[in-house]
Amino acid sequence: MDLLINVGLPLSLAIIMLSLGVGLEVADFRRVLGRKYPFAIGALCQVVLLPVAAFATVKLFGLPPEIAVGFMLLSFCPGGVTSNILSKLAKGDVALSVSLTAVISLLSVLTVPILAAWSVAHFMGENAPEVSISGLAIAMFLITTLPVAIGVTIRSFATGFANRIDVPLSRLATVLFVLIVIAALAGNWSIFVDNLGIMGAGLITLNVALLLIGLGLARAAKLSWTESKTISIETGIQNGTMGITLAALITGTESGFSPLALPSAVYGIMMYVVAIPFLIWFRNR
Repeated sequence: MDLLINVGLPLSLAIIMLSLGVGLEVADFRRVLGRKYPFAIGALCQVVLLPVAAFATVKLFGLPPEIAVGFMLLSFCPGGVTSNILSKLAKGDVALSVSLTAVISLLSVLTVPILAAWSVAHFMGENAPEVSISGLAIAMFLITTLPVAIGVTIRSFATGFANRIDVPLSRLATVLFVLIVIAALAGNWSIFVDNLGIMGAGLITLNVALLLIGLGLARAAKLSWTESKTISIETGIQNGTMGITLAALITGTESGFSPLALPSAVYGIMMYVVAIPFLIWFRNR
């Protein structure tokens, strides 16, 4: 178990972020400058409205402190490769999706440590573990920002090689993620069973609310339908692996997977169930 947490977990996230970077070009970052308005709406949804919705959900359902922190950690995570794939399946604006994922993923090294430290202190009080914001930022840089930068560099200087490794990297990351989700659930099985009802209801409510909030704000901002459904997906789909990794970084690995990882682990399975009806609606409208 220690090997899985200490090596497999950060390696899985690093591979996911490397896979994201390999699929990016410098033009994906430059595109933000030419599409400031749609990007600003998407960034607002992800960075501000998403944590606010998670906080409201935690209070509404009266979740236990550790589960509440897990919800908040999940809400701080960017979309990742999954949101890009779902945007493509929904016939959305893939370029906008990729740009949002790329920039927000890089910004997360600055925003997530501060927000994570606050949420741990707020919900856990005297039982809160000590969180080093600088240590968390350095760890996130090494397993998120750096792999993305390496991937973009590979794409820029060895495009053929990048194309060859893109799909195998994504498949490997998926396998590792499944193993980590299973291990996280198994390591906290009693807590998982005791809180499954309220946690499941909270996650479904949050997921549906975020998809609708993103869509509603984008429509209110008079974005196109293609852009609106992309903003919806980017707002409603988070990187569950990052949430699980954050939980491990915060609590350490001596006692196995932390209960803080449970919401992200359950969400990693549940988000597809919630997203499917939206994908069918988005594709057919």
